[in-house]
Amino acid sequence: MDTRTTAPAPPHATADEVTGRLADQLLRLSRRLHRAQRRLLEPLGITPAQARLLRTLAHCDEPPRMADLAHRLDVVPRAVTTLVDALEEQELLRRVPDPHNRRVIRIELSDGGRRALADLRLARRTAAAEILAPLDDGSRAALTELLAALDRNEAAEPRRC
Repeated sequence: MDTRTTAPAPPHATADEVTGRLADQLLRLSRRLHRAQRRLLEPLGITPAQARLLRTLAHCDEPPRMADLAHRLDVVPRAVTTLVDALEEQELLRRVPDPHNRRVIRIELSDGGRRALADLRLARRTAAAEILAPLDDGSRAALTELLAALDRNEAAEPRRC
């Protein structure tokens, strides 16, 4: 557990120093969240990369092609094939033929995959709750608004599967 505390930036800190400090804090918190999630995912038999693919698949309006998943996940297609193979073996998703083009294979969640997503959501919330435990409700609400302001540009981009 990371018990380091970070003192507030001194009043004379330059904008660049504050930005650097924020970058360090965001990266450190991201790593802590990732470690906590990995610990909570381990009993489920799902890796963080597999969890990311399942979450991405859940947000698609229709079953995507593997190339679409690779683009969405920003990975090479071979990486998606490896993830899909493992998740298909666990019966969390399945390959299905495209109804309009028999040469195209699409990927869809199975019932087991939908149940796994519920477990994944619980693991993510539990990991976040551990990290956010020192904050009261007002501080959490303020942090949510600040992070939403930073996330607006990313959220404005269309989600494509």
